[in-house]
Amino acid sequence: MLRKGKKLPCSNKLYHLEAFVDTDGLLKVGGRLWNTSIPVSIKHPTIISKEHYLSKLLIADCHNKTGHQGKGITINNIRSRGFWIPGVNRTVASFISQCVRCRKLRGQPVEQKMANLPSVRLDPSPPFTYCGMDCFGPFITRQGRKSNKRYGLLFTCFCCRAVHIEMLDDMSTDAFINGLRCFIAIRGSVRQIKCDQETNFVGAKNEFERNLKEIDTNRLVNLLQENQCDFVFNAPHASHAGGVWERQIRTVRSVLDATLSLSSGRLDDSSLRTFFYEAMAIVNGRPLTVDNLNDPMSPEPLTPNHLLTLKPTQASPPPGKFIKGDIYARKRWRHVQCLAEQFWCRWRKEYLCNISTRQRWLTPRRNLVGDIVLEKADDVQRNECRLARVIETVADKDGLVRRVKIHFGDRKLGKDGKRLNKPSVVERPVQKLVLLIEAD
Repeated sequence: MLRKGKKLPCSNKLYHLEAFVDTDGLLKVGGRLWNTSIPVSIKHPTIISKEHYLSKLLIADCHNKTGHQGKGITINNIRSRGFWIPGVNRTVASFISQCVRCRKLRGQPVEQKMANLPSVRLDPSPPFTYCGMDCFGPFITRQGRKSNKRYGLLFTCFCCRAVHIEMLDDMSTDAFINGLRCFIAIRGSVRQIKCDQETNFVGAKNEFERNLKEIDTNRLVNLLQENQCDFVFNAPHASHAGGVWERQIRTVRSVLDATLSLSSGRLDDSSLRTFFYEAMAIVNGRPLTVDNLNDPMSPEPLTPNHLLTLKPTQASPPPGKFIKGDIYARKRWRHVQCLAEQFWCRWRKEYLCNISTRQRWLTPRRNLVGDIVLEKADDVQRNECRLARVIETVADKDGLVRRVKIHFGDRKLGKDGKRLNKPSVVERPVQKLVLLIEAD
């Protein structure tokens, strides 16, 4: 149509470019730069379809020549060479998203759809039957002229979101076992404890397993058998999976910082333990929901202390119909039972509804065996991270993959041509991996 001297219709994609055919038979951009003295190749660049194979080669060459920079620099380099690709923004963006080098330098870690809440967070159970655990600190205490580092061991109930804090003398396995014994003695038996794979936690589990063969001599084994306590570890380097207790640690630290700022100088061990318990009481008195907090006619906000102590912050009559004889000792259990039942009824109505929706990670992602990935480490620069291949996927109950086993290889060879180090296989969460090449 242009060769015959006819104009393009308004619906044509090249209409706004005022395209024309030059003497060499090439399709050029018209535009408003006819009177400029710049080279003709830049004034009237050659139009290339984005589906043509030449445009893909051109984009790849310009992207490499610009040092794998962003979309804008690549597009400017294309146009400075005298070429115009309609729809170049999406085309270049699509090419950069598939560039292995760019993924290695600036690729985002893999994400997966947020998992469903486990049953231990949805089904009513006694406080601290299922809980998470983590350490925080250190805190400096003073004993005479000597300064010591002390740590906090936090337990949080998955169901009622209550917390319990014990002070640790150090981060050793023995100190953790003593803190666990104190926790069980105060809060009762624990069926399951979930935690990160810290060194002292793993050491405690290994020590427990070794001591299972010495039933007659080891009191710690008897403690585990009586309480039927089970340890469940998150995947290595999966700190995001412990958000339940990490969030509670942040809340406790905010209370502790405000409390410790009022004390002059360093504390002793007894004072720090007291502050831990005061912080625990304050955090357990926080409301689980934020609805109707300013309404004087609404019920008192639900807190973990309602279940732990069965005492509201303000005295209120117990629910249900009671007679005068219920205040005597034989009927007093009805007060306790009604208070506990009131807590669980409000817990289902007010708390469960607020945690039902996903706040992020909404789209399921693919994770296949054979993918080439980059392990993202926080203390290593991106260009020094190790490459790996996915050799096994671990699917959750919903069928989505959130943990994988990856295979590392070492390129270093000895004089005989053999590898100096054996390949290693580790387990990592998908959030610590950057996908480079899909296995298709």
